[in-house]
Amino acid sequence: MFGQTNYERINEPLNAAFERRQPLVAVHRGTGLGSIAENTGPAVAAALAQGADMVEIDVVESTDGDFFLFHDGYEAMHFGIAENIRTLSTAQILELGYKWCSHPGEPLRVAKLEDVLLAQPTTLFNVDRSWNSWPRLLPVLDRLPEPGRLLFKSPVETELLDTLAAHPVKYPYAPIVRSHQEVLRVLATEGINTVGMELIAPSPDHEFVEPGYIRWLHGQGLFVLLNAINLSNRVPLFAGFDDETSVLGSPDEGWGQLIGLGADIIQTDWPSLLVPYRDRRLVESARSAGGMAIG
Repeated sequence: MFGQTNYERINEPLNAAFERRQPLVAVHRGTGLGSIAENTGPAVAAALAQGADMVEIDVVESTDGDFFLFHDGYEAMHFGIAENIRTLSTAQILELGYKWCSHPGEPLRVAKLEDVLLAQPTTLFNVDRSWNSWPRLLPVLDRLPEPGRLLFKSPVETELLDTLAAHPVKYPYAPIVRSHQEVLRVLATEGINTVGMELIAPSPDHEFVEPGYIRWLHGQGLFVLLNAINLSNRVPLFAGFDDETSVLGSPDEGWGQLIGLGADIIQTDWPSLLVPYRDRRLVESARSAGGMAIG
């Protein structure tokens, strides 16, 4: 369905998911609520329990070259330390405990990337913030089964595109693009398994929001990932059609707009609400199509 025919085999897990339902729901950092911390094994399990089709994870590298799940910049909130986790050794990272959800004598540790991936051998993962480590990370991941369930993203930068093009395992790739020029730049790069695009559109008048743009991308054999998440910097990721609009206002004015534009994947922090909303729309659409056929 999506991607080039010469990469059809590796893209099977993604395309099988698209055959089951659309849009897919990707959960941002897993579900970190209550006593469960984001970007951990329990967060992945919690997201799947709420109906997630894909889980987004952030990857950091220790100074020893080991890989963990964490979004750097949040060290003070989670661990009460000032240091960036990327400046710590493996031993130092393994000593950290999530201060707000650890129990006495039972600290919740930072998750090792490989442990999480092996614990969920069929789950689709959207791998974020790993691009600076690709020369070391990708060979490590090559040892794991089903490389096609790992969807990589990155900004559009020459060095990153060259790294993917040179790597023998052609992981599915959906770059984070902010303009049509960036889309064309990626499409012109050979040797990359580009299966989709993560579109960033800060305002409703952005070119990505124009009627027909997503249809054009579909015509290129690409899926479209749209963000509903709200970041702390308050910068809209796709025209204000976001989680807050959907949860605090009307889902039709948030998630519904993304679905109407043709989103193939929606990234959210609210899968427990988005999944049933999407499913209701799918049922209504099927009933409408059936009624038209009968008429």
